[in-house]
Amino acid sequence: MSGGVGSGQDLGSDDRAMPGSVEGRPKRPGVLKLIAWTLLDELYAGWRQLALLGGTRRPAAWREGDDALPEVVLLPGVYEHWTFLRPLGNALNAAGHRVRVVRGLGTNRIPIAETAHRTAAAIAAAPAPAAGRVIVAHSKGGLVGKHVLMDQEAAAQASSSDAAAGPGADADADADADAAAVGPATAAAAADADAARVLGLVAICTPFAGSRYARLFVDPTIRALRPSDETIVRLAAAASVNAGIVSVFGVFDPHVPEGSELAGATNVRVPAAGHFRILRAPATAKAVCEGIAHLASRDAT
Repeated sequence: MSGGVGSGQDLGSDDRAMPGSVEGRPKRPGVLKLIAWTLLDELYAGWRQLALLGGTRRPAAWREGDDALPEVVLLPGVYEHWTFLRPLGNALNAAGHRVRVVRGLGTNRIPIAETAHRTAAAIAAAPAPAAGRVIVAHSKGGLVGKHVLMDQEAAAQASSSDAAAGPGADADADADADAAAVGPATAAAAADADAARVLGLVAICTPFAGSRYARLFVDPTIRALRPSDETIVRLAAAASVNAGIVSVFGVFDPHVPEGSELAGATNVRVPAAGHFRILRAPATAKAVCEGIAHLASRDAT
């Protein structure tokens, strides 16, 4: 599948474009509406942060699901605990998916590359289900998910080079060179990512090109999302994994003025506004489910 901005994508057996796929830009709302959307978005984010008070144990129902459907791994955004995504996780579980979370990430303040390694190692610790796994992530979590795909590609390229070159030091050197070409994935990170068997990523409101607003912050956790940050630049350059990404976003995102469209990916705009409130929209859950199905169909072919 070749996915791109404004393109009609083949999503498998029904040969139809994904509902909401980007076809031009919507008319920009007035200033007062944008202000209202922003205020409502921040109020929703504050309310969802209180979800931590309800406990951090994964719902028992999330352990059950249809074996024919990929397992979902939830990744929150920066300063978000996984409980922030509980409503979305419930919707995906109701659609038949088993849902997993990654322990030990806290509120996702760890650097992207290290978080990607921890994520891959955590999900690789359990055998991959027959239907595979899909990462569903919000905001910075999508950057972490893309890094996992980069590491996975590095492992595949290293394995391919090793098989082609045969045993010996030259084969090891070729494998190392291939891994370096994709990114600075360590051997352990690449191995964990490969074992995780991630089919792809559904990212919601992810700043794939960074956010210029990050320059306004002193906090290094937020400043790491600047468009000029080394990791952001490296992730943007790794276009070879974009076909395995479905990017979901709304009509207005007050935190990512650059937008979340990603060249080479499947881009889906849903009729919802906000960086956080979009997570509660039924249209978002529907788009995520269809994105997961699309990634699974790519793997099947």
